[in-house]
Amino acid sequence: MIRKDFEVKDLDFGKNPDGLIPVVVQDYATLKVLMLGYVNAEALESTLETGRMTFFSRTRKCLWTKGETSGNFLTVREMFVDCDRDTLLVRAEPAGPVCHTGAVSCFNTDDDEGFIRELQEVIRRRKAERPEGSYTVKLFDKGVNKIAQKVGEEAVETVIEAVDGNDSAMIYEASDLIYHLLVLLAARGLSISDLEKELVRRHK
Repeated sequence: MIRKDFEVKDLDFGKNPDGLIPVVVQDYATLKVLMLGYVNAEALESTLETGRMTFFSRTRKCLWTKGETSGNFLTVREMFVDCDRDTLLVRAEPAGPVCHTGAVSCFNTDDDEGFIRELQEVIRRRKAERPEGSYTVKLFDKGVNKIAQKVGEEAVETVIEAVDGNDSAMIYEASDLIYHLLVLLAARGLSISDLEKELVRRHK
């Protein structure tokens, strides 16, 4: 099911003479911007029906589903329309590199951008799928108390390295801290978004 905040009939396809509206695609897990494409009403209806991002090719003058050649489909999870109802923001799960060059994104940004959210998604899948031999699964099996204990241990180790002025060791320990905190959040049915909402509330 694609989450969206609009109806196709309410979009302003008539603003441009070619009847197209731009679509910005983000990675659903990391929020990294992946590409820009265009849709007409038919392409959008096809996307909503199949769950795979379908565009209108301005050069070939036809519909094309991203990944139909490479297999790197974009499975759409969320869609949002802008205030003028003539641009879409799509959040999708990519099956592989999005750019025709083989890059993760069509934009030349740091590929590590948003990895914490990607890690959060991996942790969520570990909780749901329970693969054998996974350290994350072992943590979930031990319960919230044990996970919380690990968070405390990693926090102390991070503080020690910070006080000692050892930046590389502090980064290592802080990475352990973030990972175990993500596991603790997942164990409680929470996520980074819940932390962001609280931080935004405090900022305001």
